[in-house]
Parts: sequence; C-alpha cells; structure tokens
Amino acid sequence: MKTQELLARFCSRLVAIERRSVLTKECYRIEIKRFLKFLEEKNISLGNADAAVLTDYIVMRNQEDEIDPRSIAKAISALRSFFRFAYDERLVKENPASLLESPKRKRKLPEVLDKKTIETLLNLIDITTPNGCRDRGLFELIYSAGLRVCEACALNLRDIDINGGMARVKGKGSKERLVLFGEEASARLRIYLEEGRPKLSGSVNKTPALFIGRNGKRLSRKGIWKNYAKYAMLAGTSSHIHTLRHSFATSLLAGGADLRTVQELLGHADLSTTQIYTHVDTAILRENHRRYLPRLSGEM
Repeated sequence: MKTQELLARFCSRLVAIERRSVLTKECYRIEIKRFLKFLEEKNISLGNADAAVLTDYIVMRNQEDEIDPRSIAKAISALRSFFRFAYDERLVKENPASLLESPKRKRKLPEVLDKKTIETLLNLIDITTPNGCRDRGLFELIYSAGLRVCEACALNLRDIDINGGMARVKGKGSKERLVLFGEEASARLRIYLEEGRPKLSGSVNKTPALFIGRNGKRLSRKGIWKNYAKYAMLAGTSSHIHTLRHSFATSLLAGGADLRTVQELLGHADLSTTQIYTHVDTAILRENHRRYLPRLSGEM
C-alpha cells in the first residue's frame, strides 16, 4: 500500500472510529508521515518495525527536532493510534507501540487573569468599528462561557440563543454540550449581530458562521489569536487567549461552584483535568484562614 493511500485510510479511521478532532487528525497525519519517511530512510518495512525501531524514532525526534516532553507524548499517541490501525488492517502481526511509555509531564498551574485585568483588556477594544464590535462580543463570550478558541470559531448563528444565554458547542471529539453565558456577553453579542456583523458580511453573504472577518468568511483561530494578542499587549499582559478559559474556570471554583459542574461547562472528559483549577491564590487562603480560624490571627 502506498504511503498516500495508507495515510488517507488511517485519517478516515481517526475521524470515523476514534472520533478524533480535525486538528488531532492533521497532527497525527503529519507525525505518521514523518515516521514512515524514517522507516524508508532506514530501509525498514512497516512489518519489521518493532518497539526498538519506534524508540529509535522517538529518540531521533527528541535529538534532531528538540521536541519537549509534551510533543514526545503526542508523537507516541500518534504511533499508538497508527499501529492499532495497522494491526486491525493486518499490516503488522503485533502492535509494538503498545510497549511505548509516555514521558511523565509536570502539570503546570494554568495562568489566570484577575477580573480587573480582564475588564481593562476588554475595554481597550474599539467597539465603534465592525471588527472591534465583533471582538468584544467574541472575547466576552469566550470568557463568560469558558470556550476553547476552536469552539468559538466553529459556532454558527443557529447555535446561539442570546435571550436564553445559551449556546450549543461542539468540543473535542465532536462532542456537543450546552454552555451558559452572562448578560454582558449577551448584550455585546446582540450589538455585534445588529450592527457589526451586517457590515462585515455584506449584502449577499450567506455564511452560517457566527464570527466572521472582513471578507465575510468564518474567522480563523489564527485570526482570533492575533487579535487577542494585540489587546493583551495594550493591556500590559503577555497572556494567551486560552487564559480567558482558565480564568473562567478558576472564578467559578473560587465562587463556590462544584467540580462536576465546572467539568461539564468546560467539556472535560476526565475530572482530573478539571482538578488543576482547584488551586487558589495566597490572598484567598489567608482570608479564609483569618475568617475560619480567628484565634490564630489574635481574635477571640
């Protein structure tokens, strides 16, 4: 089987059976294409690629491409998926990727912004322009609903219920969920739909996308990242747009929301992923310490 056909069939399986996202499918395709080229250069057939060969490939990726532990873990995940496919297709007699161990990664606490910084950033947006009107509604929604950037990109007009403050979102693995957003986001979205979007879409544009650019087409993830970076710089912060999602989750937990609710709103498949947001800053700890243990602060 030729490489191109092999990759095409593998990608079809990723989407149809493993329910991987389009982005994951593309990442895995690129990784496996690189792996197959490695085998070709070493004159090793796919059927003879054992665990030692896979290890050599990972070592090569680490040394030549200087990839970090997270990228190594992704490469191993791609190899595992590929060899499951190859085994099911009877292209190999066994699955050597099952013997690979992913490197242990230290989970860093997510960066969050306080409410004042977020308000400063959002207030810097010039809402007198169509683009600014869109960006204010977009970033308010991402923060208020805790959306991923790709989820905001994929939203269509029919997915939003402004009056009800709800949206239907397609998350990782094409899993749908309902998210909630507040009054400020509702107000900004209404202004965008009534004033900003008509100017961006033009008279004949019929795109179903909620957020669009100057050309009337769906706004890209890259475009959103670029626009947010501009406002973040003006606000004096180096935060990435995903920080809005982190801040959303942290604020909910700090306000008393239970972990399961936050998990559902964020669209996390595993509760352990949500647990990273249970960190609280020192100021909150000190305040709770003073309030609930007054004797230790000198109060009687």
